[in-house]
Amino acid sequence: MPSRSMPSGSMIASGRGTAPAIGAAEIRSTRLLFLIVGFGVAAWAPLVPFVKARAQLDDAALGLLLLCLGIGSLVTMPVAGVLARCVGPRPLLVVAVAATGVALALLASAAHLPVLAVALTGLGMGLGLLDCLMNLQAVVVERRAGRPMMSGFHGLYSLGCIVGAAGISLLLGLGLTPLAATLAVVAGIVAALAGAWPGILPGEPRAQGPAFAVPRGPVLLIGILCFVVFLTEGSALDWSGVFLIQERGLDPAWAGLGYAAFSLTMTAGRLGGDALVRRIGRRRIVVGGALLAACGLGLVTAVPSWPVTLLGYGLVGAGCANIVPVLFTAAGRQTAMQAALAIPAVTTLGYAGVLAGPAAIGFLAHATSLTLAFLAVALLLLGVAVSGGRLRL
Repeated sequence: MPSRSMPSGSMIASGRGTAPAIGAAEIRSTRLLFLIVGFGVAAWAPLVPFVKARAQLDDAALGLLLLCLGIGSLVTMPVAGVLARCVGPRPLLVVAVAATGVALALLASAAHLPVLAVALTGLGMGLGLLDCLMNLQAVVVERRAGRPMMSGFHGLYSLGCIVGAAGISLLLGLGLTPLAATLAVVAGIVAALAGAWPGILPGEPRAQGPAFAVPRGPVLLIGILCFVVFLTEGSALDWSGVFLIQERGLDPAWAGLGYAAFSLTMTAGRLGGDALVRRIGRRRIVVGGALLAACGLGLVTAVPSWPVTLLGYGLVGAGCANIVPVLFTAAGRQTAMQAALAIPAVTTLGYAGVLAGPAAIGFLAHATSLTLAFLAVALLLLGVAVSGGRLRL
């Protein structure tokens, strides 16, 4: 890698001394890493009904199978930082992409539940490593560039999810088999990794310290805030369609509009988020975004009209869009923990919100109602606004 990009020092800069400016190759590489993860996540979603039918799974068995994705991610995320330090991010990226590609191919073709469980666990491990590595690199690139960039990077992840899901659905619609369509997406992921390769930052030298550290101080608070925001995203993904059908009487064919509205405003908000961060500051992004998302959920639950519900989900997406990117920047800037430990810890806590949140909403909805469950999420978002006002960003 050219010496102008980064000294042979660390992937996680210490913040001391003078570091060379980040070049175009490193920025392009980081963008491609976020696209890769978006493509990988999106490739799995259209395969779910095929897996269910091929393996003849009922809803309960499918639910248990889906846990394997989260288990795989939660196994690898906490140690991603130390692995990057020990073996370097480049070999780790190759392993992660290979695991993701093989797992997707198996999921697109296998019919036996044990094979599917192993494959989905492998997919979670690959995506978990990629998720942490992309954020580790993004923290350094943003810091060295000297300007807000994290929202734009996360916007490319969201764009990758949309484009990837639409692409594989189009290939399936054109008559390709699930395996052929999946292999086309895997080929795209490999090509993106090749394009990103020249700008991958080297890992920091192996240092004394634990392979995993329990988050503490500001890192714990940042992780909890990410947990709430990811929980909100998970509620939109898993429960918006159910709410529109059960509470607003929308035809099931249009139930996906809620998440579509959420995704559209989130992606747009992230792609324009860096300029917004420069204009109003990180603290206002967190506080204002959480309040906007809470108001959006208030609209969703309070007004018995499906167009207003869609508007509410659009506000939730816009509000949540830039909170997590700002929090990842804060995790990289804090000094209570090494960033190589802090970023995986925050990622793990956030991902736990995606996994546990929708299930918790289901239990609460069963005990009370889906409306009250959504209001509980809105209350948690108000807590994010209050805490974000006190957090050093």
